[in-house]
Amino acid sequence: MRQQYHFRNSPDGTLTWNVNKLMDVIEKLEVIEVSLSDIQELQEVDYWYNEQTPPTPFSVAEHAKLIQEADLKHPIILCPKGRVMDGMHRCCKALIEGRTTIKAVQLPEMPAPDYVDVDHKDLPYDDDGQVL
Repeated sequence: MRQQYHFRNSPDGTLTWNVNKLMDVIEKLEVIEVSLSDIQELQEVDYWYNEQTPPTPFSVAEHAKLIQEADLKHPIILCPKGRVMDGMHRCCKALIEGRTTIKAVQLPEMPAPDYVDVDHKDLPYDDDGQVL
């Protein structure tokens, strides 16, 4: 699996979680079905893009490829408040397929971030996007 991170802004700077570590945390949690209409991020204009990173045809195509390759057998990860920490490409694939729900695991409490105020370009990746 390619290395992925989840980012959230905070007064302390950007909080970053290593998604591979989150996978270990959710291993023993119950898988539930969540309505796609309850996934707030599907309605957010700036989920993947913002003024600093506007959409380009290339970046849209990259997301389209990741959506196409997404495996709906794996549940998305939700924080305790129901916000997506991992799985937006799976949510988009489910929408495209006409589904109304998606498998999810919701964290009972928020784990500590793996990085605080570290630029995404400075996080560990290897040439293949794998964690170091």
